[in-house]
Amino acid sequence: MAASVSALQRFLTVAKPYWVGDRRVWAWTFLAGIVVLMLADTQLAVLLNNQTGELTSALAARDEDRFWAAVRAMLWVIAFAVPVFATYYYARDAYANDWRRWLTQRFLDGYLRERRYFHLAADEIDNPDQRIAEDVNTFTGRSLHFLLILLGSLMQLVAFSAVLWSLSHMLVGFLVVYALAGTLLSLGLFGRPLIRLNYWQLKREADFRFRLMRVRENAESIAFYGGEEQERHQLQQRLRAALLNTRKLIRAQFALNLFQRGFSQVSLLVPAVVLAADVLGGRLEVGQAVQAGGAFAAVLGAVSLIIDNFESLSRFVAGIDRLHAMAEVLDAAPPEAGIAREEGSELDIRDLTVHAPGSERVLVEKLNLRVPKGGSLLITGASGTGKSSLLRAIAGLWTQGSGQVSHPPREDVFFLPQRPYLQAGSLRSQLIYPSTQSELDDEALLKILDEVQLRHLAEGDSGLDRSEDWEKLLSGGEQQRLAFARLLVHAPRVAILDEATSALDDANQKRLYERLRERGTTMISIAHRAAVAGFHRHVLKLTGGGRWTLGRTPKAPAEKPGD
Repeated sequence: MAASVSALQRFLTVAKPYWVGDRRVWAWTFLAGIVVLMLADTQLAVLLNNQTGELTSALAARDEDRFWAAVRAMLWVIAFAVPVFATYYYARDAYANDWRRWLTQRFLDGYLRERRYFHLAADEIDNPDQRIAEDVNTFTGRSLHFLLILLGSLMQLVAFSAVLWSLSHMLVGFLVVYALAGTLLSLGLFGRPLIRLNYWQLKREADFRFRLMRVRENAESIAFYGGEEQERHQLQQRLRAALLNTRKLIRAQFALNLFQRGFSQVSLLVPAVVLAADVLGGRLEVGQAVQAGGAFAAVLGAVSLIIDNFESLSRFVAGIDRLHAMAEVLDAAPPEAGIAREEGSELDIRDLTVHAPGSERVLVEKLNLRVPKGGSLLITGASGTGKSSLLRAIAGLWTQGSGQVSHPPREDVFFLPQRPYLQAGSLRSQLIYPSTQSELDDEALLKILDEVQLRHLAEGDSGLDRSEDWEKLLSGGEQQRLAFARLLVHAPRVAILDEATSALDDANQKRLYERLRERGTTMISIAHRAAVAGFHRHVLKLTGGGRWTLGRTPKAPAEKPGD
């Protein structure tokens, strides 16, 4: 019972916002309409069951007039029942689709807010993409399905119990005992194991699919390495884990099928056995016995809802656990930042100490520096001394530590990673990313492509609207130049470059850095190539253990008066 209460609480955590949020009026109104359709469908089912009994009795009595009257009545009931049935299922699916849209948007808002997508790995939320894309869809569809079959079962219980009680009190009593015993047995024998196995099945399948996706994304690197055997080993491990859990599920399902089949097959005999004496003794018509059998089946289906749907219920509860875990992380207040941040006209760092996420290891300790407008700073140091970590702290991606970072507004700071992120889409969209629109006209965008020597990408009839999978089409150096073009399009006050020219030759590197310097852009770079030092006025060298030194570069560019 505790487990079911807990599952209900987790379900409400995920589902409740839709019914109390901005869509609540529409949600409740539409749901009420669906319930009305269910009531009509249930009443029509009762009428069909009654007319089936009447039809059978007319045949048994060889009463032709009574028979054709029953046929006409059944046709009228069917004429109403068919459109009601179809409309009910259409409305149910439309409702589930709207709920999915709303809930997916809610998860996406939380996922993209405050860079939560960047921090989710630290919160041990595996495969967030699957949870948003697949688990939300399953949750809304199955939630509505189970909610409506529960309401439908209650309606059937009320409607057909009256029919059954009028025909046989004994059948009602036996039904209650039989269904209650079956439900308790199914929960006790199969409940917790099936939910646990289905939870792990979802996770194992997601891990296998994610590994396949990684192979596709890194196909070129794997091919150069010849890493097929290693990748096969990794894939085989995840496939083996999924299949092992599937084997356990199959065994558990075999036992559940034995129980469900035996429970349902035995129930077919009950009405005939209980009512046989009355029918054979002439106290009950054959049609009434058929009617009682139909009512018994309907009521039994209503009270044995859990038994009949146990397998899908266990999968549904497992999916709730995954969505609930993600919802808690996305709805939780972000951890309090140890590093204070404020907006200013220039980059000013005071007493900054940076820790590695999730540990007390000090990467940078008590750093103080100021990079004035139009200034430049080169960050160097051996691998593992914390260069990229310092950039993440400056950008606000890492917050563990202490001190204060003052910098221009976020829209005036542009970050270039070593490996640019390129979408599949138009050349224009690559140039203006992450914006969706730009004030620059086509002529200005083409001029920027000239500056990075990529004008040939816009040749042809499509021009800037040319669409390609740019990550696969362009070489590493071309990708970095296209990323520089983005920087020139946005013209930020501060540019942060993390090995952003590592794939470029010296001539291209020089040309691009000179473009930034001519524009008066404040530059903060990480680089290992000595030639990069000539474009920066100061160098910050990280020596490990949090230690650092700050000085001028040997060939620092001339400073402007007042810098």
